[in-house]
Amino acid sequence: MKFHKKINILIFLYLVAPVLAFAAEIGDDGLHKQTWMRDTFKDLREDLDEANMEGKRLVLMFEQRGCIYCSKMHKDVYSRDKVSNYIEDNFFVVQLNLHGDLEVTDFDGEVLSEKAMARKWNILFTPTVLYLPQEVDDGLTATEASISFMPGAWSAGTTLDMLTWVKEERYLLNNGEDFQRYHARRINERRAAKSN
Repeated sequence: MKFHKKINILIFLYLVAPVLAFAAEIGDDGLHKQTWMRDTFKDLREDLDEANMEGKRLVLMFEQRGCIYCSKMHKDVYSRDKVSNYIEDNFFVVQLNLHGDLEVTDFDGEVLSEKAMARKWNILFTPTVLYLPQEVDDGLTATEASISFMPGAWSAGTTLDMLTWVKEERYLLNNGEDFQRYHARRINERRAAKSN
């Protein structure tokens, strides 16, 4: 009898414990939490200043409770050390709730709830990630100022390529290599490295 009890405990630990550990990353608002996410007053000018003081890039991440694609990103992409460490080292991430009521102050000075700001910015899907430049001109909204907008769930490689493209300011290069071309080149480089 003791042997079967031990087997059942092992099966529980193998099958259920990883799910429980993952479920523990859900906050009171029903959104996934990461150690690199910042809890701020959601005043984007202040957040941009703080990100710049730390030498990081400001990122706005819209998610919602029960979002299967958000769960996929947190479970399959953000959980990877290479991705998580790169975000931690280089980005100042502010999470926003697509249906949330917390106040957000846009770069243009308008103060709205998270859900009203999502409507203003035409955020329709979650997750949606906005990457911001280091300087935002007066009067612009976050979406008008954003370098890139990444709606949906992506692979770790695509996500890391976007993060790198933004961090290295490759969008400023006048070499004809937009993100899609950069990403295609990086895919080919990774394939070539695997075959060697």
